[in-house]
Amino acid sequence: MNRISWLAVPDDTTAPEGVQKLHAKARANLGFVPNVFRAQALNPDTFLAWWNDFNTLVNREGHLTNADRELLAVVVSSLNRCVYCAVSHGAALREYSGDATLADTVAVNWRHAPLSPQQAALCAYAEKLTLTPAHMTEEDLHALRAAGLNDHAILEATQVIGMFNMTNRVSSALGFTPNKEYHRSGR
Repeated sequence: MNRISWLAVPDDTTAPEGVQKLHAKARANLGFVPNVFRAQALNPDTFLAWWNDFNTLVNREGHLTNADRELLAVVVSSLNRCVYCAVSHGAALREYSGDATLADTVAVNWRHAPLSPQQAALCAYAEKLTLTPAHMTEEDLHALRAAGLNDHAILEATQVIGMFNMTNRVSSALGFTPNKEYHRSGR
C-alpha cells in the first residue's frame, strides 16, 4: 500500500482553492506535490497557516543561508528520527550545498561531517534545543556569537529549529511518507 499518511488524504480536485493553487505552484517549481502538502490539506486552513510560517522561515533570503537553514532542518529531523523531514530536507541540503556526502553524513551524525566552526556551532545549538530544551541558558548563545552569528541570525536559527521540531512531530505522529523524488534529488 502506498499511503502517504495514516489519516485520510484529500483528493486534489476537492481541496479548497488556496490548497489547489499551492499544489499547482509546487508542481511548477518541483515537478511534484510534496506529500506533506497533500497530507496536511485535510485541514486546509491550518495547513495554509503552517505553510505561510514555514515558507517565511525556510524559503527566503534571511540572516542564515539556505544551506544553513537546511543543515538545521536535517540535524533536528535526524535527532527526532523524522523520516519525512530527514529525507526531504536532506535532499534540499544536497541541492543547496552541492555535496551529497555532507548531507548524508549530517543526517547520520553531524559531528562526523566536515563543517565550518559556524555550522558546527549551529548544529550543537540545534541538538541541545531539540533534545534538552529545558536546559537552555544564555550561555548557549555565546558559542553562536563566538562563531560569528549576530542576534538576528541566532533568532532565525532558533525559529527554524522550533519550526522543524513541531513539523517533525506532526509528520512522525501521522506517518507522513517522503516522496520518492526526494531520494534521488541532489545525487
